Amino acid sequence: MNLFIIDDDEAVRSMLIDIIEDYDLGSVVGEASNGSLIDENLLAVKKVDILIIDLLMPVRDGLQTIRDLGSSFTGKIIMISQVEDKDMVGKAYLLGIEYYITKPINRLEVISVIKKVIENIRLQKSVQDIEKALNILEYKPVNYDTKDKFTDENIVTYSQYLLTELGMIGESGSKDLINMVEYLFQYQNENPFENEFPSMKNILSTVAIRKLGENASDNELKKEIKASEQRVRRAIFQGLNHFSSLGLTDYSNPKFEQYATKFFDFIEIRKLMMDMQNNIKPSISHVHINIKKFVRVLYLESKKEYTN
Repeated sequence: MNLFIIDDDEAVRSMLIDIIEDYDLGSVVGEASNGSLIDENLLAVKKVDILIIDLLMPVRDGLQTIRDLGSSFTGKIIMISQVEDKDMVGKAYLLGIEYYITKPINRLEVISVIKKVIENIRLQKSVQDIEKALNILEYKPVNYDTKDKFTDENIVTYSQYLLTELGMIGESGSKDLINMVEYLFQYQNENPFENEFPSMKNILSTVAIRKLGENASDNELKKEIKASEQRVRRAIFQGLNHFSSLGLTDYSNPKFEQYATKFFDFIEIRKLMMDMQNNIKPSISHVHINIKKFVRVLYLESKKEYTN
């Protein structure tokens, strides 16, 4: 991945370059001290995938720079700033940034955010590649077995893409959720379910057996089932947090409108939004998390992404 950094503080630019290079997150192909020094042509020549830009800078600030770039820059944007004003942050998200990092720079946060953006880029490319393949398949005769195999391999990619959209892909529980989607797809191919969806006990047990193997003891399976359920619960809570924050910043955000009520209980989102508004730290113990609803929707939406 090629990254370009724009910040008027040389120390910040140097710190970000060190983090990116030390943790092998990509190549820094350029840097600038303010937005007036870059344009879409420079970013295109440099083949920039990720633009890291400061909000407040002399001559041309981050918001104006992003506006000027418009749709000509197709890469991802990470904004950094000392500003925590909700209106300013909201404007940044409306302009299409992926993440907002608050200064002073936290090494672990920078690493986590850049990794998530890289994963998002890769997943989007995978989805685009699959869609191209599907367009080709529409004009070529394929036997049932071939199509089935193609679907089985790629429904996982769609679930990864959705979890990225939901801000959950970095959570360990996302792997459990992806395993559940894969199992449900294979299960439905063998046992079509119209109105009856497998119980969470059945899903968790099967996924645990697949992970540990048929020879695992009952005690080992029980521990894995409990641990898996806790990981999934934390991952969904992260998604709830992400969308509550998004809704608080911009209630009309397209992602919020598309996913919030579909995947989560809106009452719980409203509760978290109120907590955030009152500077109360959200707690997983005070939130009702409907795991079965989330898994069902994730599976059906992943499958729908493929069939569309």
